[in-house]
Amino acid sequence: MKNILLVFVFMASVLISCSKNKENVVKEYTTWSSYLGGSDRNHYSKLSQITPENVKKLKLAWSYSAIDSGQMQMSPIIVDTMVYGVTAAVRAVAIHAETGREIWRFGDSLKVWHSTSRGVSYWEKDKDKRVFYTRGEHLFALDALTGKPISSFGENGKIDLRKGFPESAKDKFIVSNTPGTVFKDLIIMPTRVSENAGAAPGDIRAFNVLTGDVEWAFHTIPYPDEPGSETWENKNARTDEFIGGANNWAGMSLDEETGIVYVPTGTASPDFYGWLRLGSNLYSNCLLALDASTGKLLWHYQFTHHDLWDRDLPAPPNLITVNHDGVKIKAVAQVTKQGYVYLFDRKTGKPLFDIEERPVPASSLNGEEAWPTQPFPTMPRPFARQSEDLTENDISPYAENKEELKELFLKADKRTYAPPNTNPVLLMPGYDGAAEWGGTAADPNDGIIYVNSNEMAWILQMEKNDVVSSSLTLGERTYLSNCATCHQKNREGLPASGFPSLINIKDKLTKNQIEQTIINGKGMMTGFPQINGDEKEALLRFLLGLEIKHSVGPEINSENISDLPYKHMGYNKFLDSNGLPAISPPWGTLHAIDMNSGEFIWSIPFGETPHLKEQGFPTTGTENYGGAVVTENGLLFIAATKDGFFRAIDKHTGEILWEYELPAPAFATPATYEVNGKQFVVIACGGEKLGTKKGNQIVAFALD
Repeated sequence: MKNILLVFVFMASVLISCSKNKENVVKEYTTWSSYLGGSDRNHYSKLSQITPENVKKLKLAWSYSAIDSGQMQMSPIIVDTMVYGVTAAVRAVAIHAETGREIWRFGDSLKVWHSTSRGVSYWEKDKDKRVFYTRGEHLFALDALTGKPISSFGENGKIDLRKGFPESAKDKFIVSNTPGTVFKDLIIMPTRVSENAGAAPGDIRAFNVLTGDVEWAFHTIPYPDEPGSETWENKNARTDEFIGGANNWAGMSLDEETGIVYVPTGTASPDFYGWLRLGSNLYSNCLLALDASTGKLLWHYQFTHHDLWDRDLPAPPNLITVNHDGVKIKAVAQVTKQGYVYLFDRKTGKPLFDIEERPVPASSLNGEEAWPTQPFPTMPRPFARQSEDLTENDISPYAENKEELKELFLKADKRTYAPPNTNPVLLMPGYDGAAEWGGTAADPNDGIIYVNSNEMAWILQMEKNDVVSSSLTLGERTYLSNCATCHQKNREGLPASGFPSLINIKDKLTKNQIEQTIINGKGMMTGFPQINGDEKEALLRFLLGLEIKHSVGPEINSENISDLPYKHMGYNKFLDSNGLPAISPPWGTLHAIDMNSGEFIWSIPFGETPHLKEQGFPTTGTENYGGAVVTENGLLFIAATKDGFFRAIDKHTGEILWEYELPAPAFATPATYEVNGKQFVVIACGGEKLGTKKGNQIVAFALD
């Protein structure tokens, strides 16, 4: 009898175990409780109710209107019956996943923040369920069910993201636009810092999800006694107040089985002129493989040595499995702004396709030393055109000022990795990439990635930084030192490049609103908290037209960070007289790349230019920001384009199967989920970017 009972207990335990295993299998890639669908950042789902055959029957299921409008880069997460996201004014919201009804909202109801946020992170243990999100320099822990701050986390539910940084960074610009990565009881945070001289360091830090304490930090700019310091000629780079950056702003990927977090980093600052930071500059522009529990470096690879082109790694890498020479390998694939894809063995960091270090042009600017070589993957081929591939025959056929464009084109240096110069350099792909922060979708088991790309050329040019005359007002000098790069010396801005005119700004914003934008930033503009006291007040008066011209102000300190020998002339797109790209289409593309072989499966122009389409011209493609969702049963869901459409695409062929004109363009990555037996696809429509109309809606689609 005892033996029979033991057998019964054993069988019961097996059945329970099988049931649990079955549940785990069922849940794999059917939930969306982490940024971009999972810690592998593959934007991938096994939900199959919506198919290539019935996708044309998709209808608007619900719409949520936020109390504020403007650009939303947010990709929501879904837990149980709740959609969690962030509005244009950086307010966290929880929405009922089936109806679109608001459950709670967190954020200052009076103060409008002007940063962007790509979403939230989620953690739970037993009945403790938390949503983490950032606003300004703070990381908040909120009760997932009520939206109320959890008082035991940090100080009354929030911590300062500068926590754990050196004292010298306490007043510097540090925010986070991208959700943190949760591993056990840690949240590993991306940060965004200034790109100018004097930026904060880009340390990678893990915080305790319960207390907010710093658990570990990895120094992306090493101290003199740390590995990597030998790659900086300035042995005091770590403590030099003018050097910073090398931060992870784009987010990271996590292998939960091995406990390895893969962290892509950006450029060391200051951008474009690196005389303060000569050397190859580890660990900027790297993919770091770190032990997620301790922050210990396991391996790294640097994609751009001594970056002078703002070639930040723009998106988290994809964790996929590939078949190479008949062997299945767990791999990590990293896309870049240059339009390259690099593939590595996830455990060892060994490249799975050869990478060649090739000679590149030397710098001609005094004091600058461009690195003599840069790494080029041999496969896959680039998914965006390169500057050196273009000829004068590639001037846009739609341009009305072709001769003017041709003159600039022929004058510009088009060599790959041509360093910044006082003569124009044609940067193709441009500052925003090819690949951008929307990220790359991937089938993790088949080893196929899906990447959308910009085909926009920009003009990179430097000028000598003449000493600013002391006959100018303090406000004028502060403006020229900090604002003129983007908004131009005459304050007319570059609207086509996304930098608005500041002329008559007093008719659009109050003094307080301008001040908050200077301090906190707006959209992708970094904040300038270092402008304070008399300088800030003088800048405000200058912008408001209240400062008396040519009054003598304080002399400029010879060690002022604006006194670099050369300065960047601004972010200028290569456009025709009608504001369209000056190179021939396609201006945006979408690709399926087989990372098993390195071959392209298909490539298509992505997006339309409406007035050219109406005239009967072929599909041009458009600038695009935001990634795709890919499903096991054959669909890609993607918005991202300037034309404002949401599309379903056959992942095997690139054929458009369904499209829907959104209430405003969606420069964001969608999500898909199931509730009460119905599959939904949801996306945030904020518009505003690229001169498009503003929006304030989060919309969800389902089958009739």
